[in-house]
Amino acid sequence: MTADDSYGRLDDDDFPAYTMGRAAEMLGTTQGFLRAIGEARLITPLRSAGGHRRYSRYQLRIAARARELVDHGTPIEAACRIVILEDQLEEAQRINAEYLRVAGSANPASAA
Repeated sequence: MTADDSYGRLDDDDFPAYTMGRAAEMLGTTQGFLRAIGEARLITPLRSAGGHRRYSRYQLRIAARARELVDHGTPIEAACRIVILEDQLEEAQRINAEYLRVAGSANPASAA
C-alpha cells in the first residue's frame, strides 16, 4: 500500500490506524487495559508486520464504552460482556427495522 492508497482509508472506521500506545493515550487508559479487553475477546486488534497491535476507530469506541463501565465499578469481564450484548442488540434492532421497512413497502395496504 502506498501513501496515496492509505489517504483514502482515513475515513474508514475499520482501518487499524492506531498503535497500542496511541490508543491508550486517546482513551486515557493503560496498555494493560487494552490487553485485558483483548483477552476478554471484546476487540481483536490487527497486527502489523512487526507483530504490533493496531486499533481502528470502531474498536476504540468499543474500548471507550468498556472503560466507562469499568470506571463505574463494573468488573472488566462483565463490562466486556455488556458491551458485546449491547452491540448484538443494536444489530438485531437494525435488522428488525430493515425487515419492517421492507415488509411495509411490499404490502402498503397493511400499513394503513
